[in-house]
Formats: sequence, C-alpha cells, structure tokens
Amino acid sequence: MKLPPAIPAPFDRPRGLHPAGLACLALCLPWLLAACSRSTAPAPGTHAPPAPAYAAVARGRIDIEGGLLTLSMPREGTLARVAAHEGDHVRQGQLLAQLDTRPATLAVDAAQAQLEQAQAQLKLLGIKQAAAKQRAQRLTAAVAAGAGDGQSADDAREAAAQLDAEQQGARAAVSMAGQKLDAARYELKQRSLLAPFDADVVQASAQPGASVSPASGPLFTLLPQKPRIVRAELNESFVGVIHPGMSAEVIADDGRATAHWRAHVLRIGEIYGPATLENDPQVRANARTVECVLAFDQPQKLRIGQRVMVRFEAEAAPQGVSAKD
Repeated sequence: MKLPPAIPAPFDRPRGLHPAGLACLALCLPWLLAACSRSTAPAPGTHAPPAPAYAAVARGRIDIEGGLLTLSMPREGTLARVAAHEGDHVRQGQLLAQLDTRPATLAVDAAQAQLEQAQAQLKLLGIKQAAAKQRAQRLTAAVAAGAGDGQSADDAREAAAQLDAEQQGARAAVSMAGQKLDAARYELKQRSLLAPFDADVVQASAQPGASVSPASGPLFTLLPQKPRIVRAELNESFVGVIHPGMSAEVIADDGRATAHWRAHVLRIGEIYGPATLENDPQVRANARTVECVLAFDQPQKLRIGQRVMVRFEAEAAPQGVSAKD
C-alpha cells in the first residue's frame, strides 16, 4: 500500500540552516557592509584631482609676427652672383644676390665727373667775382675822390653783379650734379639684394646668368629670427569669453597630443572670417571665426605652419562667489 507524500509544514525551514547560524549571519552582515564601504572610500586627507576646465578650444598653427618674407630683385638685369642658398643663415645687410653692376658703375663715374666739373666752375666764378668786386670798389673810391670816371665805376659794379648771378647758377649746377650722383649710387645699390635682418633662407630660386626682374617672382624666402606665436581660429561663440592675458595650453595636433606648451593670449582680432583649419569641409564652409594670437611663455623652436590645438583655461571664480553668481 503506497502512502501519500508528506506535505511540509508552513514554517518548515530548509535543511542545512540552523537557527544559531541564521542569528550569526544577521549579526555579521552590518559589519561586512561597513568593511566594503570603507575599502572603496578614499583615504583620509586625500582628494581626487579636479578635472581640468577649459573656457574654449580652438585650432591653430605656428607662425611668426609678419610671416615669412619673400624678396625679389628690385631692378631688371642678369644675375652675376648668388651669395646665399637654401639652409643658410644670413645676417642683416649680407649680400644675397647681385646683378651685373657695370652699367650702374659707369653711371656713377659719369655723375661724379659732372659734379667735379660743376664745383670747378663755381670755384672759378668765385675768383672772378672777388676780383670784380675789388675793381668796382676801387673805381667807386676814385670817382668819390674826383680822380676817376663814373661810367667805368658803373661798368665794374655791373660786371660784379653779373658774376654774382653766374655764381648762383653755378651753385645750382653743383647741387643738381650732387643729386645725380646720389641717384646713380642708389641705382647701383638697387642691383644688389641684401638681407633686411637676421634670417634663415628657406627657399632660393636664383641662378647666376638668369634674367630677372621685379615681376619675375621672389628669388628668396626668408624666415626671420623672431619669437614663434600661435594664430588660433576662435569660434564666434567664444569671442566674448576669451580676453588678452588669459592662460592657455598649446598641444601638438599630431594625433598623439604628447607635446604641449604654456602660452597666453596677446590679442583678439576684430574681423570675422571663415575657418581654414577645420578638417570637415562642411564645418569649414559654415563656421565663422576670429583670429586669436597667443605668445609662448617660454621661447619655442617650432616649425612654421605646424598644426596645434589651443585650450583656453577657465579662470577661477573669486572666493565666496559661486559659478552661478
């Protein structure tokens, strides 16, 4: 005869759990939770570093004040000498290239001879004038004493006045000859191309024997020895937030962001323009930016045209004033 299965009592506990074990578990559970919370809490006296806050972020590039300098030969002619090449460092006033100087040298010699001739003529007239004035004075004195002819005295004074006028014309001729000499010397200088300041030659397209002119294009491109700056394109929405003197962080835009430098804002532009450093063509076409120029806190030897990212640091609010205020 099969017996029916036993029905567990409503308050029957599971096997393996003793009333004493349940009581022990209930007592230890608060201690276990407290220990877990203490293990995840930071140690006393330590604070997590605050996340950096930036007022704005902009793209930029490395440049110098005034940019690169391109130089062309100021006069037309044939290059007779090229004294600088790519990669050279040149000093202010150093010769870069020179045209054939023989025609200009002949013009200088001719102007010098003309000046000397005018000066000799002026000197001769000065001698004649001194003699004419002395003769006129003697005849005038003789007429006053009743021993001379009045007409002769008048003729002597007229001759002296005429020589005086000729002498004034000779002085003008000397001045004109001097100006011609200065012009000839200036033209001679214009046939030599000199470095306007200390710089590095980054590009040179001059060859001896080539015919050049001011319209034939630049012969040299110079990189002046000036401090590097950053020209950033500041979005129009951040123009009112950034101001001169604000600190910023400049980061190399090479995909790794491993190199960074400290900088500060020099000035904010007054003209809106398109974004030229954006990679997205749609953003580049629609964005309006203002040029922001920054100077490095420490001089940096960076390549001109290098792309960078600029992070403008938000200024801390005064103590006792919340960000909402």
